Order: sequence, then structure tokens, then C-alpha cells
Amino acid sequence: MKAVTWLASFTVGVASLAAPAFANTLEGWSTDLDKALADAKAGKKSVLVEFTGSDWCPPCIAMRKNVFSTKEFVQAASKNFILVELDFPKADKALAEKNKPLAEKYKIEGFPTVILLNSEGKEFNRFFASEFPKTEDFLKHLDETLEKKDMD
Repeated sequence: MKAVTWLASFTVGVASLAAPAFANTLEGWSTDLDKALADAKAGKKSVLVEFTGSDWCPPCIAMRKNVFSTKEFVQAASKNFILVELDFPKADKALAEKNKPLAEKYKIEGFPTVILLNSEGKEFNRFFASEFPKTEDFLKHLDETLEKKDMD
């Protein structure tokens, strides 16, 4: 009986530790691309869309933990971008199906892919998020990309 009680408490403890890593929505992020585009137009911002497999893709999990969920990233990136996460989790088939048409529309070939859109919804850059595994590197890349976009 003690073993069962210990195992149950251990399982609950592990689940509570893991739950924040796999929470469906990151703070400061939207999951509605249409609303994000409307907000971007109103706020004269661009849109950063991350296509992720939050519960099965190791680079996606690392990016979420080390970059996308950090207060530093969300505050800095939100100055110029509306942040959108489109998730394709194995544990939530309905969510993956809901987002599938957007993955097809944007021809997503791997995860984690980031697409930058202007406020009209026109793509101006795309890259694998894992190319920039540190917050400061990711933010620097975003700034450089915006500078190039503004020069065009």
C-alpha cells in the first residue's frame, strides 16, 4: 500500500512539474492568426508565427523553454510583433487538425518554423527557430530582419 501511495504522489509531482512546459498557450502569445493580423494592422506591427510540435519536437520544446516563454523575449518581441503560436501536439489531435490548413497554406516543412508576416499578412521572412537558441540571438535576428524589411 505504501508503494502505491508513494507512486501516486510521485506521479502527481512529476505531472505538475511537466505541465507548465506543455501548457497549451504561452503567456503573451495568441493562437488565432486572423485576430493577430487584425491586431497587427491596428497597431502597425508585424506578426511572428511559430509552427511547433510542443509535446513531441525536441527543438520546439527547447525553444519554448529557453526563448519563447521568457519574459525578456515576450516583452522585447511584442514591441514590433504580435506573437502567434500554431501548435501541432500529438496529445491534442483536435488542435493539430485545426491548425493543419495553416501549415498547408504556408507550406511548413519542419518544426519549429517561424514565419514573419507584415500587417497585411504578406510573408517577409521564414526560418527555423532553433537556428537562434538564445533569447538575445533570436531578438537580434528579428531586429535585423525588420531593418531589411523596412529598406525594401
